[in-house]
Amino acid sequence: MLRKAAAVLAILATAAPLVSAEIGFDTPKNTSIQQEIASLDLSVPAPVLDVAQGKAADKEWTIMVFVNGKNNLEMYALKDMNEMEMIGSSDKVNIVTEVGRIAGYDSSDGDWKTTRRYLVKKDNDTKKVTSPVLADLGSVDMGDYKSVVDFVNWARTNYPAKHYMLIVWNHGAGWIKGRAMEAAKGISYDDQTGNHITTPQMGLMMKAIGKIDVYGSDACLMQMPEVDYEIKDYVNYIVGSEETEPGDGYTYNTFLGPLVAKPTMSPMEVGKLATNAYADHYGSQDHTQSLVDAAALNGLPAKVNAFVDAAMAANEKSLIKSAMSSAQAYAYAENKDLWHFLSLYAASSKDANVKATAKDLQNYITGNLVLLNRTNSSYSDSHGLAIYMPNYTNSSYNALAWAKATKWDEFIGWYTK
Repeated sequence: MLRKAAAVLAILATAAPLVSAEIGFDTPKNTSIQQEIASLDLSVPAPVLDVAQGKAADKEWTIMVFVNGKNNLEMYALKDMNEMEMIGSSDKVNIVTEVGRIAGYDSSDGDWKTTRRYLVKKDNDTKKVTSPVLADLGSVDMGDYKSVVDFVNWARTNYPAKHYMLIVWNHGAGWIKGRAMEAAKGISYDDQTGNHITTPQMGLMMKAIGKIDVYGSDACLMQMPEVDYEIKDYVNYIVGSEETEPGDGYTYNTFLGPLVAKPTMSPMEVGKLATNAYADHYGSQDHTQSLVDAAALNGLPAKVNAFVDAAMAANEKSLIKSAMSSAQAYAYAENKDLWHFLSLYAASSKDANVKATAKDLQNYITGNLVLLNRTNSSYSDSHGLAIYMPNYTNSSYNALAWAKATKWDEFIGWYTK
């Protein structure tokens, strides 16, 4: 089955230069993209008021799904819309989508080639999208983070609720900057424009959107601190996968059905529901999916820095490289499960401080940060958070919020010398 990282892995190494979207990804370390994020002054639209009641409409949840089908995943975009229509919006739950299509991949359901917004309604036709088209936007760059901002602002204005979940649906590449993969990092790849949302632009996106309850990447390879740290201040819970996802991604009927049946679920419950629905569907098929507490990301740098200090002081580079080589890896070999790497290195280290700080960091990951981790047996060494561990130095990594908050970039630079 086509997986959501396939086009990124196979195509982007030779892709033409990407269209600029406000912020250059390779911003030098002394020109902080985080300062640009902080300087944004964009407000969330006020909710639409019920004129008769003089108050916001009392829906419990609005689920917002940004479906970028403008690449080889187009057929799955339509399939997932039909899964959503198996459930449909209710008197307590809004399900709204923005769906883009492109010529050349799938000709079903009228073969329209624009970007449409829908309020998802329940139907019994699993082959055709019958929900009302609320807007046909024509050509939209779905690789521009501002397009996500526009969609969310529209959704929150027109479909207010007590709680919000945003799902970005497409190929994903987490963080990667290999020598032959200059373009392959981020999410939401638009084949028509050649553009995608870079990892730092995810921070810009969420800053512009404002705080939401749950964010989910229905995309490959996104559950990493390099990604999560960019958005942590603007969301309460983060759902994502350490590994690639099958092309079909989320199974939306099994995710949305329980929520519509019990619309008073808390944000944590909805995050767990999304994680479990995904894992339950794929069963014994290779998969990973986890739920991260965004607030706990604030405590992660101190734990990571303590470990890095201990490891560098112990000067056991050969043991580190051996553990790194054996640690659970994913479609990109540079992505390693952080908990598993720590376990392997600590077991071989002779240094008491390394063992103690590694254990402390492991306990924080499983006890505070990762609230739910689901895998099949092939990924039993996956514990919910992958991290970038290349065997070469990479100066552009320093532009990430994660690199600025921790000594992980210094650690990479040290062990690769």
